[in-house]
Amino acid sequence: MNHLKAGGYTSPDSESARATTIVNEHFNGVQPNLIIAVTSGEGVDSTRATDAAGAVAEWLGKRDDIDGIQSYWSLGEKAGAALRSKDGDTGLITAHIDASETELPKVSDELLAKAPRPDGVQVRVGGYGPLTAEMNSVVAKDATIGEAVAFPITLIVLMIVFGSLIAAGLPLLIGAISIVTTLAVLRLVTMFADVNIYALNMTTVLGLALGIDYSLLMVSRYREELRAGLDARDAVLRTVQTAGRTVVFSGVTVALALAALFVFPVFFLKSFAYVGVAVVLVGVLTAVLVLPAALILLGDRVDKYDIRVPLRRWFRLKPPRQIEPQDSRWYRMVVAVTRRAVPIAVLTTAVLLLLGAPFLNSKWGYPDDRVITASASESRQVGDLLRKDFAEDAAASTTIVLPDYDGGDGELTAYATELSRIDGVQEVAGGTGVFADGTQVGPANAGLTDKAGAVLSVGTGVDPYAEEGKQLLDRLRAVDAPGETLFAGAAAENQDVIDALAEPLPYAAGLIALTMFVLLFLFTGSLVLPVKALVMNTLSLAAAFGAMVWVFQEGHLSGVLGFTATGYLVANVPVLMFCLAFGLSMDYEVFLLSRIREEWLASGRTTTEDNTHAVAMGVARTGRVFTAAAVLMAIVLTGMGVSKVSFMQLFGLGLALTVLVDAVIVRCLLAPAMMRLMGRFNWWAPALLRRLHARIGLTEDEAPPPATGKTAEPGAVQARP
Repeated sequence: MNHLKAGGYTSPDSESARATTIVNEHFNGVQPNLIIAVTSGEGVDSTRATDAAGAVAEWLGKRDDIDGIQSYWSLGEKAGAALRSKDGDTGLITAHIDASETELPKVSDELLAKAPRPDGVQVRVGGYGPLTAEMNSVVAKDATIGEAVAFPITLIVLMIVFGSLIAAGLPLLIGAISIVTTLAVLRLVTMFADVNIYALNMTTVLGLALGIDYSLLMVSRYREELRAGLDARDAVLRTVQTAGRTVVFSGVTVALALAALFVFPVFFLKSFAYVGVAVVLVGVLTAVLVLPAALILLGDRVDKYDIRVPLRRWFRLKPPRQIEPQDSRWYRMVVAVTRRAVPIAVLTTAVLLLLGAPFLNSKWGYPDDRVITASASESRQVGDLLRKDFAEDAAASTTIVLPDYDGGDGELTAYATELSRIDGVQEVAGGTGVFADGTQVGPANAGLTDKAGAVLSVGTGVDPYAEEGKQLLDRLRAVDAPGETLFAGAAAENQDVIDALAEPLPYAAGLIALTMFVLLFLFTGSLVLPVKALVMNTLSLAAAFGAMVWVFQEGHLSGVLGFTATGYLVANVPVLMFCLAFGLSMDYEVFLLSRIREEWLASGRTTTEDNTHAVAMGVARTGRVFTAAAVLMAIVLTGMGVSKVSFMQLFGLGLALTVLVDAVIVRCLLAPAMMRLMGRFNWWAPALLRRLHARIGLTEDEAPPPATGKTAEPGAVQARP
């Protein structure tokens, strides 16, 4: 935790970042990251409020890491009017915490804990610094709560899937080992790269989800091989040759999808790339190295403590009977789908597009204090106070830096005067005076000009993240300036984060599409199946993203989930979700295609019926695996739904919905229907590429295990993944 950082949502080379660097180095207090609200029912000018504010300001002044202290009481009633609430009960003290992104949460934690809080008044500590500290604390608690919720529910589902308590416990064990190992890797990453605090949640959630996902596949295959008559050693070898190879290939697809985050210039996304790739690789290695060792040690005892035996006895149920794949519900479902391939393909595509329609109206922006629940954050309470009770939001001001400005006071005054005339601007403070509505209303602030240039602080009550905030920023930029200008503040940061994502996004999407296409070609030998997979993945992602816009941007279910809708999505989160969700969707595509391809190769490969039978058999043998894996992953991801940070809820619930839509609607309905419609064309590739695939294709060992006459238990996974 101490080595993780907050922020990282914008590029360090952005205009707002460069402006902020100049301000922090030369103009203390212009961009406060500490805002303390002092509220008294007797009014801000009462003796009680004045004494309390004085005590807080004096305490701040004794600290070496606090500078630029200003307050309503120090500026006076006229100059400090912007720091007084409309009802006159609250006054503000603003300051700048001089600390790095790593140290800022630590210093802010101390301020929250030790700030003077005299009797008779209410003192609330807020601003960007304390917000980072509170969010760090909430993230750590949410991760613990999420795991505590997910683990027992996951164990119950695994017991339903496997029956055996031992078999059900193995995926959880592997998931736990993956988390611990990845946390160690995470610590190593912080030694050479900036890592955002929220990567901690991804480490735990994704480590557990993928650990369970891959272990489920491996354990299912191992139990199948045991029932086919192999001893423990041979069963493990066979499991690694087949399911293990699928796990490795699936892990590569997820890792490459997350690696696309490296193209973005913000360390928030880069840190998820570092951590995500590490999580996936650790999960794969744990599944193919640690789990096989555990399986050899357990041998036949992997099926020990089968809870279904006493339950059958208790409810007087008949013993299970063998069900051949052709007689299973999965097979019958796929046959029914393929018989109605056209209407089902059209209907499912229409439903997915309808669900995805709200995403066309998605809006992205910079996160502010509203991402955290008010009950869990003093900073959020201060932010709400600023938005509701103050004519000018101290946290929403725009700072204009004129680097190396050496012009005269006259030009600077004319520029500030013109800025103050813009609709939505409350006042403009600079080194030549304070201006409002084109008139000077306050004295000059000598601290806003020096050898580094000049600074103007533009006060406003306009929401910087709304469309009005963007329009105001555009009007400010349009005013002719007496020199080079750099804009900072909430509205400028909001615009910069969108710009930082917009340019690299097509490259990231293209990189993911290209790598997925190549990998699926190497896996299947077909040029058609990779295209089909990319299209269907896009449809499932569109549906989930549309639902997330409907919920989190438009605010539906906000009361149930306990978040505040701001009218936009935190910009970095959809990008992160896109890369990860695309990889996870390909994960299940690989599970399904590996078995379908095996059935296709075992068929005559001459008719559409051969293709249809291969699809039905593939789903019949793997449907139970990938749907169980999807449900388990969704449970783990939904654990993030308890978070008190809204964009972590968006991340967890959005991915959970993506996984479920992909496994249930796409893999069980749309994929079989489309493969039926394309028939033998599914497996088409030019002769040259077929020869290339024969030489370098990533195929599994297709030799079947020796037949012994033993039969599989009903419901057991009979697939070769």
